[in-house]
Amino acid sequence: MLMDSAAYLEEEIGPIAEAADPIIDLVHLSRQTLGDGALENELLRLFVVQAQQYAAWLEEPFAPGDALKRADLIHRLKGSARAIGAFPLAQAAEAFEKALRVGAKDTTSEARRLIAALHEAKRAAAQLL
Repeated sequence: MLMDSAAYLEEEIGPIAEAADPIIDLVHLSRQTLGDGALENELLRLFVVQAQQYAAWLEEPFAPGDALKRADLIHRLKGSARAIGAFPLAQAAEAFEKALRVGAKDTTSEARRLIAALHEAKRAAAQLL
């Protein structure tokens, strides 16, 4: 029996966020921008563009010796996610970054979780605009 894609992803990589966890914490975003709605929108727009670039880059095949370079870029993504309150994405980025930095042989599940969380955060940010 085949399972649907959502069930497969959850079984394969685990839940992206707990049901109570927002994809983007709007209270945090508001605090970061001191309640400036225009600034919130600008940060979300920049995040959507950046998320598109990161998604394309993450879906490229790894080259040998690429792990530390990727870890550095994922570290930046983690910071951007935290800045707008995309904490489930930041957690996924942190897990992948750690796996790369310790030289884990197989980082497939961390990469899949990060890509899924990145697409989810990008969609959520775009919907807020």
